[in-house]
Amino acid sequence: MRRFLIIWVVLMLLSGILIYGCGDHQAVRDSAANTRLDAELKDGSDKKEDSQNMNTETIILGGGCFWCTEAVFSMVKGITGTTVGYAGGTEVDPDYESVCGGSTGHAEVVSVTFDPGQVSLEELLELFFASHDPTTLNRQGADTGTQYRSLILLTHDSQKTKVEGYLNKAQADFDNSIVTEVAELGTFYPAEEYHQDYYEKNPDAPYCSSVISPKVEKIRKMLEK
Repeated sequence: MRRFLIIWVVLMLLSGILIYGCGDHQAVRDSAANTRLDAELKDGSDKKEDSQNMNTETIILGGGCFWCTEAVFSMVKGITGTTVGYAGGTEVDPDYESVCGGSTGHAEVVSVTFDPGQVSLEELLELFFASHDPTTLNRQGADTGTQYRSLILLTHDSQKTKVEGYLNKAQADFDNSIVTEVAELGTFYPAEEYHQDYYEKNPDAPYCSSVISPKVEKIRKMLEK
């Protein structure tokens, strides 16, 4: 009987140790999980705050086929986003076929969002004028029509003075008059999804390799200087 009691006491003590041990380990895991969750929430909060505090600006540029324009600006440091679309026209919710038909008044454009702390509007305009011919009316190479006109659409009042000043300075670099249209942005309509990042998705397509790639290479060399 005595031996049984001793064995029972030992078993109870061991059981208590195991129960406490498991509970203590679970508490440690819960604590670690909570700490990790707090860190993740803080990190997410910091990122959201950084995103909200990021000083970005948007300019709408049309320089012929929007595949070309987007490809050029997508590789520029300081640009936080690009979206190809249609702007400068009168029809509501235009699509690619109607814009290409030339009846809507829209141009193929790219919405360029950038961080002025990394790249200035003037620097973007320099690349813009280097990537297309701003002296040809409603045409870029073999692409003809009002949808391919040279166009700058302003999204902020402060952009007007900078753009006009740059145009006056840039005229000295061209023999013919610059015909780039400058206006305030009305409505920007994003283009169909298959047009977004077209060059990145289809670098070997005939148009991309023969027309876009040379422009991209030219701008890349400018950026490397």
